[in-house]
Amino acid sequence: MPTDPANTDVRMRGFARRTTVEDALAWVDNQTRCLPSEFVSLWQAAGRVLAAEVVSATNVPGFDRSMMDGYALHAADTQGATAYQRMELKIVGQSLPGQPFAGSVAPGQAVRIMTGAPLPAGADAVLPAERTEAIEETLFALDEVSPGKNIGRAGEDIACGASVLPTGRVLRPQDVGVLSSLGLAKVQVVRRPRVRIVVTGNELQSAGTPAEGCRIADSNGPMLAALVERDGGVAILGGVDNRQQGDYLVPDNPAAILAAMHDPADIVLVSGGSSVGQEDHAPLLVARHGELAIHGIAMRPSSPTGMGRIGAALVFLLPGNPVSCLCAYDFFAGRAIRRLAGRPPAWPYRPIRLPLARKLVSQVGRVDYARVRIARGHVEPVAISGASILSSTTVADGFVVVSADCEGFPAGAEVEVWRYDD
Repeated sequence: MPTDPANTDVRMRGFARRTTVEDALAWVDNQTRCLPSEFVSLWQAAGRVLAAEVVSATNVPGFDRSMMDGYALHAADTQGATAYQRMELKIVGQSLPGQPFAGSVAPGQAVRIMTGAPLPAGADAVLPAERTEAIEETLFALDEVSPGKNIGRAGEDIACGASVLPTGRVLRPQDVGVLSSLGLAKVQVVRRPRVRIVVTGNELQSAGTPAEGCRIADSNGPMLAALVERDGGVAILGGVDNRQQGDYLVPDNPAAILAAMHDPADIVLVSGGSSVGQEDHAPLLVARHGELAIHGIAMRPSSPTGMGRIGAALVFLLPGNPVSCLCAYDFFAGRAIRRLAGRPPAWPYRPIRLPLARKLVSQVGRVDYARVRIARGHVEPVAISGASILSSTTVADGFVVVSADCEGFPAGAEVEVWRYDD
């Protein structure tokens, strides 16, 4: 149900009184819930979020096994053995990994055994090979061993019925190895949100192509796709209509932009055309064909950011200026994607507190996203303005958030830096 009549221009409404960052974040949280689960192959599970606790239905390992190369025997048969008082036993067979000894070890007998091989019935210890001498089928024990020595017990790694991995865990490679040891071929994970990326602008040409005349290569598309994948989403570039697969660039044409926003997705990211200019069609389209809940946020950069819905999809209107686009994504769209994907909503950046090398100026009434460098243990502002200078984010080590009620920080003040990298 459209929220505004077709002849009403809503683009200036949010700019008369901008939404606070806190209210915008609250809207994001109210609109997002963890997506349903699906089963995926163990080979594709790394990086996915567990949708259900994993409880072991088996012991790992499933049998008692040797932890050494040596001989499985009765510990009592080695008591008192030394290099000068050898104890003689009879070798009756061998146990290899995957090829256990079929019989039982009686007192006075021993079985050759390899590391990881099943412990034969009757044996209660393993005497390491270097503490023995063997002549044909006769074994001489040169040292004594206590019961249970050098044996790994069934369930020693994971016991049957034990909780192995909790719901919400982002699976690491080693987690996948553990799941495999439980005999699981598939794992239940949260479905990854499908995120359609739409980049608007008549001046743009495909990413990675040389600039021609007054046209420039798109940088927001590949940047957003990488951010979406980082946050657990599936980046979709291109559409299912007449546009070719991979053609994610859309001209500043209302019909083309609306068609792109209607392509199936959980979230639609529209980069460019989000402000109040003549070619800024996206806010009008969302308002007329869905719900434009927020347009204009009290922050710098990214003040033209908008949010709403078209059909079942959440729509984020991101500024076309690259730094503003990155900032708006990190604050709002990325949070929505992480929540849908079952991940922690907070930034995936590591915070560190360091003193400022020089003052950092801000304006009361808006949140500032200030790019900074770290040099010689101090924080140096890179740029406060220049939302089109994407290279400022590659020069920067991270960013400082200056709250709306703060005029900035003096030189020497300790600030929290959110680092782009570890």
